[in-house]
Amino acid sequence: MYPSGMGRGMNDFTGQVAVVTGGAQGIGGAVADRLAAGGARVAIWDMDGELARAKAAALGNGALAMQVDVADWSSVESACEATLEADERIDIVVNSAGIAGANATVEDYDVAHFAEIVTINLMGTFHVNKAVVPAMKAQNYGRIVNIASVAGKDGNPNASAYSASKAGVMGFTKSLGKELAGFDIAVNCVTPAAARTRIFDQMKQEHIDFMLSKIPRGRFLELDEAAAMIAWLCTRENSFTTAGVFDLSGGRATY
Repeated sequence: MYPSGMGRGMNDFTGQVAVVTGGAQGIGGAVADRLAAGGARVAIWDMDGELARAKAAALGNGALAMQVDVADWSSVESACEATLEADERIDIVVNSAGIAGANATVEDYDVAHFAEIVTINLMGTFHVNKAVVPAMKAQNYGRIVNIASVAGKDGNPNASAYSASKAGVMGFTKSLGKELAGFDIAVNCVTPAAARTRIFDQMKQEHIDFMLSKIPRGRFLELDEAAAMIAWLCTRENSFTTAGVFDLSGGRATY
């Protein structure tokens, strides 16, 4: 039997509080939809405050919206404090905030832009995870999913900053998962192939075509497909696997 309002394939998050960074749209938005449908109270942490508020209103169930810059430790720390003040716990974190950045060869890559991508994608992941760990340890429960990328496995040409930052997310996740293995806290990441989201607006068409050519499935990832895997990693059922990397690349991954 499924809890009221839930259907086959839907996970039960009743009574849990879930933070989704970058949750106003894209993969984060799809994950927020699924977590809320499963009964979670979702806190949307997003750079776009207006979109975050609209998303929270659509989710219902007391969803929260906060304008958060994951690259800024003080912004993340304040959002975490506000979320805990509102709900007294954080059970789930899905860290989806990130940028693709420009496409260019390493020799032509702007130094400041490279640093910006690494700061948002990798340092942002560090900031969010660092902020929520104390509360999860205190309650001896938590599920963290960091969104990496198949680019972090393969290394996309003309996308060195993005590829390096996402490889860093995988290494960071493995390290933190081992640190917290003595608690009922699972820290995992997923490595999606490209999905048609606003992140495509940051890419040249030839780079989009290159990514599609590398996917054996012959199509881009659907948001609901990503959300389904991520949501399961957030369940109580995921009680053993931690420090893991889960593939969402349509057969592209080489390891």
